[in-house]
Amino acid sequence: MVLELKVPEGHDLASLLPVIGSSLLTYLLSFVYIGIYWNNHHHMFQVTEKITGGVLWANLHLLFWLSLLPFSTAWMDESSLARTPVVTYGINLLAAAAAYLILQRVIIRGQGADSALKRAMGPDRKGKASLVLYTLGILAALLGGEHDRVWGYLGVAFFVAVAVLWLVPDRRIERNLGAGHQPA
Repeated sequence: MVLELKVPEGHDLASLLPVIGSSLLTYLLSFVYIGIYWNNHHHMFQVTEKITGGVLWANLHLLFWLSLLPFSTAWMDESSLARTPVVTYGINLLAAAAAYLILQRVIIRGQGADSALKRAMGPDRKGKASLVLYTLGILAALLGGEHDRVWGYLGVAFFVAVAVLWLVPDRRIERNLGAGHQPA
C-alpha cells in the first residue's frame, strides 16, 4: 500500500503550493487512518489468544479494504473532492470499518463469551458511532451535485470526525491488559 504525494513540476516554492493544498490534506487523512488501524489492530491482537482460519480470512478481508485507500484517496484528491470520488472514499472507509468489526467478532466468537477482547470492547459505542458518521459523510457527499464541492467538504468533515474519534489508540484494550488479562 502506497500513499503518495506528487512531486512539484517546478523547483521553487510556488511549485509546491498545489501539492501542499488538498493533496497534503487527503494524504494526511489517509495516513492517519492507516495509523489508526495499525495501532488498534495491534492492540486487538495483544488480547487475541487463538488465531483460527476464520480470523486469518477476516484479517485478509480488512487488508483488502485498506489496500484500496491509496486509490480512493488519489481519486478524491485529483477530483478536488467531487461527489463520486468522495462517496467512493467514504464507502472504502465504511467497508474497512465493517471489516474491522467483523474481524473483532470472529476473534470473540473463537475465544468464547468471556474473551478478553469482548470484555475490553463492551458495547463498542465508538465502533457503532463510526459506522453512522461514515454513512452521514457518504450521504452528505451524495446531496451535492457532481461539481458542488461544499457537500464534498462536508462529507470529508464527517470522515475527519471519525479519525479524531479514533486518534488515540483504543484504551479499552490497554485497560484490560493493565488489569492482568494477558494473552496465553
